[in-house]
Amino acid sequence: MSTVTKKELIDRIADETGTKRVLVKRIIQNFLDEIVNELGDGNRLEFRDFGVFECKVRAARTAQNPKTLDPVNVPAKRTVKFKIGRLMKQRLVGDGSPPPDVLDAVAPRAQQK
Repeated sequence: MSTVTKKELIDRIADETGTKRVLVKRIIQNFLDEIVNELGDGNRLEFRDFGVFECKVRAARTAQNPKTLDPVNVPAKRTVKFKIGRLMKQRLVGDGSPPPDVLDAVAPRAQQK
C-alpha cells in the first residue's frame, strides 16, 4: 500500500488526457475547493456510485485525560462523514474477502503466533 498525492493524480490525469498539467491542477483544485465550500455551508454532496459526503455534528461530551485521569470537557464540533458508494464498495470490498496483498501482509504475522 502506498500514498498517492494530489500532484501524482494531476500528473496521471494530464498524461492520460493529453491536457496541460496547469489546467488539470486548476480544475482539480477548484473541484476540491467547491467540496469544502459546500460542506462548510452544511450541504450534502452526493457523487453517484462513488459516495456521499455530509456534515455531522458530534455532541459535546466528557472525556478523560489518559495521563492524569482528570475529566475533560470536549465541546461539540462539526465533522465530515463519508458513506461509500456502490462502485467503490464493489472495487474495495468485492465479495467480502480481503485482496491478496492484504492477505500476504497478514500471513507472516499469523505464522509468528
